[in-house]
Amino acid sequence: MSLHLELGAIIDAIFADDLDSPVEQTQDAMIVRLKNGVTLDVRYAAPDAYSLRWVYGDAESGIDTAPLHQGLASFPNHFHDAGGRIMADPITRPDASPEDNLRKLIRALLDNPMLEVRDSA
Repeated sequence: MSLHLELGAIIDAIFADDLDSPVEQTQDAMIVRLKNGVTLDVRYAAPDAYSLRWVYGDAESGIDTAPLHQGLASFPNHFHDAGGRIMADPITRPDASPEDNLRKLIRALLDNPMLEVRDSA
């Protein structure tokens, strides 16, 4: 998919100092390895249909647009946290460009690899 090739080139350029290696392209996805230990698997079927899954240590999390959780404020996109909970997606929007969504997610993962909700106290 040419979208993955375009996104990979953008991520390689913008996040060069934060990548452990250049973006890896597979048949239907791309893999982004960050220096902080996060491995992100990016799959775009269309600009508004995506699965963004990452591993940090033994923990796995992800964001996708499968229209399964109608009660969430961010429907259809939603966040699967490392504890197995499904909640509103705090980062991406299906109406945003794939580039914007991926840039926001990578920036967030560099700061907070599991997108854990932090107490304000």
